[in-house]
Parts: sequence; structure tokens; C-alpha cells
Amino acid sequence: MARRTGRRPGNPGTREAILDAARTSFAQRGFDGSTIRGIAGTAGVDPALVHHYFGSKDQLFLAAMQAPIDPRELLPKVLDGDRDGIGERLVRMFLTVWDSPVGTAGAALLRSAVSNEWTARLLRDFLTTQVLRRILDHLDVDPAELPLRGSLVASQLIGLAMMRHIIRLEAAATTDPETLVAAIAPTIQRYLTAPLPDRSARHG
Repeated sequence: MARRTGRRPGNPGTREAILDAARTSFAQRGFDGSTIRGIAGTAGVDPALVHHYFGSKDQLFLAAMQAPIDPRELLPKVLDGDRDGIGERLVRMFLTVWDSPVGTAGAALLRSAVSNEWTARLLRDFLTTQVLRRILDHLDVDPAELPLRGSLVASQLIGLAMMRHIIRLEAAATTDPETLVAAIAPTIQRYLTAPLPDRSARHG
């Protein structure tokens, strides 16, 4: 009987082959530009096998970048409540994660992103598609404003992580979380829901 050729069956190396193909695709094409079918083709497997190992594209993306958390498990707590409190809940959740043992993996990822464009691309897509998009889609804001609002929120939170856990700037590194929540949450809330400056009027 002739040996079958073509796509490889499931074997111990299949999962790593899919992850390698996924990392390449996500780094080159981004999350939105990558597809399960395309990644499967690069890995030489059937798309059904990708779903078997990883489930959805979101889950594959998290596995490919070795994300220390799954935002889908945390964001419902942020989004469940009144609109005006989402900034406070987001900052509190962010600090809870970063101040936990999971924060060590997050800090390693952030350090790598500063010096490695491949990691930076994955981190940008993680923040954009897995965190900020899910939050902003929940809010009733102008879709044209979503990229700027998301970037402003990310700049504040990533800046906080850098100062608290990597540079360890006093007193950001030692201040108790609730004090930081009280100080930072109003700014995050403004970035999320307050009117943005009218640039045309300012330059008019």
C-alpha cells in the first residue's frame, strides 16, 4: 500500500509546527491578517487539526505569544457594571494581575518588546485585539475614535507597568494599589468615554 503524502497527521511535533507557523503569520500579517487556514497551510496540517489543538484563532494567538493571561477570563469583571466605573475597574484589574506572580511573565514580555520588533508586534496586537478592542466595543463611542482612545489607554497602563515593575521608580513601585487606582482611574475613564479634543477647531 502506497504511503500517504501531503498534510502531516497529528504527532508530537505537530503542535510546535502550528505554533511556529502562527508566530510567523501573526508577526508578519498581524492578528487580523492571519487566518487559521493560512497558518495550517504553512504548518502542513489540516485546519481542523489547528482547531483540535488550540480551539479558536484567539486561543492560538495567546499560545503563540505565550501570553501570561487570557483577557476573556478577566475583562467581564471590568465590563460588568456602570459605564462611568469602567476606568476604575480596569486599573484595579491591571494592578491585580501585574502585582501577582503572573506579573513576572508580563514583565519579561514587556522587556523583550522594547528591544525586539517581533515581540513588539505581537504585544501591540495583543493589546489591540484582545484587550482594548473588547473594552471599546463595549462602549458607545465613535468608531473613528477607537484607535486614539485605545492608544491613550495603553500608553497610561504600559507606562504604569514600566515604572512599577521594570524601572521601579519610587514611589510608583511601592505605593499601594488602591492609591494608584484612585490617581490613575479618572484619566483612563476620560480616555475611554470623555469627548476627545476637537483638533479641527483648535487649528481652525
